[in-house]
Amino acid sequence: MAFVPTGSEASFFDALDRHQASLLAVVKQGAGEAPAGVTRVVSRFEDSVGLQMIPQCITRKIKSDSPKSVKKFALILKILSMIYKLVQSNTYATKRDIYYTDSQLFGNQAAVDNIIDDISCMLKVPRRSLHVLSTSKGLIAGNLRYMEEDGTRVQCTCSATATAVPSNIQGIRNLITDAKFLLIVEKDATFQRLLDDNFCSRMSPCIMVTGKGIPDLNTRLLVKKLWDTFHLPVFTLVDADPHGIEIMCIYKYGSMSMSFEAHSLTVPAIRWLGLLPSDIKRLNIPKDSLIPLTKHDQMKLDSILRRPYISCQPFWRKEMEMMANSKMKAEIQALTFLSSDYLSRVYLPNKLRFGGWI
Repeated sequence: MAFVPTGSEASFFDALDRHQASLLAVVKQGAGEAPAGVTRVVSRFEDSVGLQMIPQCITRKIKSDSPKSVKKFALILKILSMIYKLVQSNTYATKRDIYYTDSQLFGNQAAVDNIIDDISCMLKVPRRSLHVLSTSKGLIAGNLRYMEEDGTRVQCTCSATATAVPSNIQGIRNLITDAKFLLIVEKDATFQRLLDDNFCSRMSPCIMVTGKGIPDLNTRLLVKKLWDTFHLPVFTLVDADPHGIEIMCIYKYGSMSMSFEAHSLTVPAIRWLGLLPSDIKRLNIPKDSLIPLTKHDQMKLDSILRRPYISCQPFWRKEMEMMANSKMKAEIQALTFLSSDYLSRVYLPNKLRFGGWI
């Protein structure tokens, strides 16, 4: 049976404290800090920042007199005029708000999203500077207090009800925590199960965050802000499948579509806590609890293995190669084969106590 601390048990957190000390040493040396000025960055990889766009990147021209791009040009002008009015009036709108001002003209939400990203990249400013907000879907729980821009005081707790990630991350201030670590949980169902199992309280002090799958911008900004403010050890708990690994990489190294904002979104200090493919073998998870890799899974896995940052992560490569060779994947829920609360009672406490991350 695993030992689970009921409070701030010093011996339990020894491995975490050593890990945090090493992170702070790296930050002090400057290797863990993002550069003050960010160049136009496409697929260059910088270990301390993540994926970036190269200065001489290929550009796409949108012309007003070209039949192929005239509609796109008109939509860009339309959204630019809306952004101008928002900035002039010092008001804000969500991408969804912009879409519904003329849904027939825009056609679909994706068209608006892509144009706003293009404008942000073209002007080299974060989306917040355009006065365009993203709708938050993430949740946060644990040992954290802060004040929102309007003065509202928020106290996150370890109860069964989590706090919604705020829509204005740049506006929150007076952040306070005693947390020993931050755990990013891939899926909302797993996050809720951990809350129901009282994991957050039993492992107190800690913070848990979920982006409910592929994280929205605000969840990524929050994780980045917590790292910049406290330099806590940050761990990910994802499914042992290519999709889970992709989500972990987005938090750690960023995405191609948002590479121009990598300096404000990525946390390269993130570590992979679980579920590891090697854990499946180590814990003797039965084959009928596993899922065969689909052709799409195999293509995704091959794509991740070819990315530049994997050369800096030999342990990650080993785990992914193990998955590729077995041709099997596993969801976190596969651990329920051992017991219904094995994840919260044994797996995670042991991983955190004995440094079982890569």
